[in-house]
Amino acid sequence: MTTKTDAAPIPRTHTAWWAVVAMMATSFVLVTAEFLPPSLLPSMAASLGVTEGQAGQAVTVTAFVGLLTAPTIAVIFPRLDRRALLVWLVIGATVSNVVVALAPNLLTLLVARLLLGAAIGGFWAMSLAVAARLSAPEHLGRAVMAVNTGTTLATVAGVPLGLYLGSILDWRTVFLGAAALTAVVAVVVRLVLPPVTPGAATGLRGLGDALAIPGVTWGLVGHVLVVLGHFAAFTYIRSALDQSPSLGSTGAAVLLIVFGIGGFVGNLVVGVLIDRHLAVLRLAVPLVMAAGIAVLGIFPGQVAVIAVAVAAWGFSFGAWLTVVSTWMARAAGERLEAGGGLVVAGFQLAITLGAGAGGLLVDSAGIRAAVLIAAATALVGAIIFSTARLSVGSESDGVGA
Repeated sequence: MTTKTDAAPIPRTHTAWWAVVAMMATSFVLVTAEFLPPSLLPSMAASLGVTEGQAGQAVTVTAFVGLLTAPTIAVIFPRLDRRALLVWLVIGATVSNVVVALAPNLLTLLVARLLLGAAIGGFWAMSLAVAARLSAPEHLGRAVMAVNTGTTLATVAGVPLGLYLGSILDWRTVFLGAAALTAVVAVVVRLVLPPVTPGAATGLRGLGDALAIPGVTWGLVGHVLVVLGHFAAFTYIRSALDQSPSLGSTGAAVLLIVFGIGGFVGNLVVGVLIDRHLAVLRLAVPLVMAAGIAVLGIFPGQVAVIAVAVAAWGFSFGAWLTVVSTWMARAAGERLEAGGGLVVAGFQLAITLGAGAGGLLVDSAGIRAAVLIAAATALVGAIIFSTARLSVGSESDGVGA
């Protein structure tokens, strides 16, 4: 007999857009909190009596716990209603921000950031499955895009806002403000989201079942290589831009803003197109990313060319999470929770490997060689990802395979 939690959910006939907006707000507050430390690092380090490098580990521990949580959250809570799980995750992020604001030392702060990492990893692992439950099938890509818009807004607006607030307020006050905003979002999620039953096979077997779906493992390899190539270059983008002396620090800052705006536009544009043109976009988007990265290494002195390349790179990276999430939604079928966790785990793994490998390349071969190798890595990932097979149903449903 099929149990309630194992039964396939009935597809929605309409999209619960207000619930999707609540998910977008959740991604905004979580990602903003994740990247507040880089905006406030000098004052945090001075207040805690540590070096900036030590204070920067607040980001490292958050990402590491996110990597561990993403593929296991559904295993730990196999039958808990996903609305309740999301509310508890956002409450956990609220508590984390409060403890960080009150932390008397670095150790307490790092322990609090572990809780935020769990909230972020858990949210992103659940977000794909929940977005699919909230949207009609023909709106899935747009729903995923809307959730991802919160991340883009946090990158473009939330983090710079944290930098500005840190210049006029104590860093502890900024974290308390983030906690208050996160608490409001927790209430909104509880009031706006409908109950969401767990997906099928949420145990460890579910992860294996998701990987066993034809094309999923191959596609995840491509996903990791694309993101690895991005972060191997982006982590050192300032050094790459410094190859153009005419840019100066102001010009480099402007180009970083251009990158962020490009990411915001890319997320919106591809979100509109993704439901009908997934087949084209899952090759075109990472190809544009690889090309944008490569231009920085090939034409270091041509400012106008670099500006176009940075905009294209930002556009494609802003679109990438929507592309890979929609692909996984088509490929994984009823294994959405496991599939979503694997996408997030792959992303976090690629960040760790990309930043580390990029640093080794910069030190040993120079910035231009590092950027070109990063572009080649993203190109290989694009080819692998675009050739990953989808299920027969996904290939014939009219949305593009």
